[in-house]
Amino acid sequence: MSNQLPPSTRDRIIGAALGLFAAKGYGATTIADIAGAAKANPGSVYFFFPTKQEVLLAVLSAYSSGIHPMLLEPAWRGVEDPIARVFALLDRYRSLLTDSDCTYGCPIGSLALELHEPDPPVREALAANFAAWTAAIEACLDEAGTRLPADVDRHALAVFVLTTMEGAVMLARTYRGIDAYDSAIEQLHTYFARLQRKPAARRAPEKKRGSEKREPEKTDLRVRTRRKPVGRTRARAVTSKRRP
Repeated sequence: MSNQLPPSTRDRIIGAALGLFAAKGYGATTIADIAGAAKANPGSVYFFFPTKQEVLLAVLSAYSSGIHPMLLEPAWRGVEDPIARVFALLDRYRSLLTDSDCTYGCPIGSLALELHEPDPPVREALAANFAAWTAAIEACLDEAGTRLPADVDRHALAVFVLTTMEGAVMLARTYRGIDAYDSAIEQLHTYFARLQRKPAARRAPEKKRGSEKREPEKTDLRVRTRRKPVGRTRARAVTSKRRP
């Protein structure tokens, strides 16, 4: 008879830890909390994850691999326009805030703020989650094509969307109100509208070497005149008057 527990127990532990880390924070969550939420005993948790950090790494891995089915697909269902999908995802976060009386926090953002000096594996897992989120937004911006100016850095704009969302969620949680979130997203709407009205940048034609026309050197055409000494001129005038 095998002593191994069924795989579903491991998945329940990861799911329970994900919810607890988001609600209570990593530091405040105990193995006993995770076991209770997963309806398992603490020994089962330690069987799969000898340390709490390994639970965290499993949570981050699950979140990264599940970003499309858990977050993007529900938000983008029925939305065809690529730029509209960007804001549909932001509307998804708004719903999570309003449904929780503005206590919801982005799980990855909350963990990144809490773990000031995480171990390299944890930091890399956090970065991988942010990169997956940003890549999904960047794909939408690429799909928008010429609607956005050619000189706009799509990756940098995707990062800007991410930082706007994270900051807006944090403000909404702090003030316990959705107004701060709405204000930030409205500014992002305005920025996108301006980008779509901006004329496309055109590259200046390159000049061939040696084809530049050299401008003639400018010369000073002013005539320089020698000033006559005032004293001598007056003396000659006086002398000529004295002659008979």
